[in-house]
Amino acid sequence: MKRSAGATKRAANPSSRSNPADSYDRFKEYEGQKYTGMRIGRSHKWYYDKGEWKETKITPDLWQISYAVNKRRVGRAPEGSGVPLGTEYHWYVLAHQNVRKLNANEYTTSLAGLKFKIAHKRAASDKWNATPKTQRKRMVKFLRDVIRDLEREPEAPTD
Repeated sequence: MKRSAGATKRAANPSSRSNPADSYDRFKEYEGQKYTGMRIGRSHKWYYDKGEWKETKITPDLWQISYAVNKRRVGRAPEGSGVPLGTEYHWYVLAHQNVRKLNANEYTTSLAGLKFKIAHKRAASDKWNATPKTQRKRMVKFLRDVIRDLEREPEAPTD
């Protein structure tokens, strides 16, 4: 995984650590793009409450899906970190879903893939940071980049 030029390990001495909120809000740079928030390479873990997954068959191989659920952080967010309450995001998810039937009414399922930020709306604003047209352009660019990367990957050996 790539790391930004400014990414460093945390100091062992707790008194020398910066305020997590300051670190989160500080501008960072990745491949010439400025951003705020979590540093590249960091991660956090979430638990998802019981949700609703609905799917409708459109063609023999194509399904439309919807999923709605609340998610909860596994640990606690550092005091004062993160965006204000009411902030919204529009993500585009492209993922593999692997499923195995266990019995007539149960399946195991796992999802692994990519999540790309299309737009955000600040808590104090009624407007998204990108128009619907710009959001669509960002999705198309993301998908073209994924296709380009897939075409560059060597083919996996068949068994």
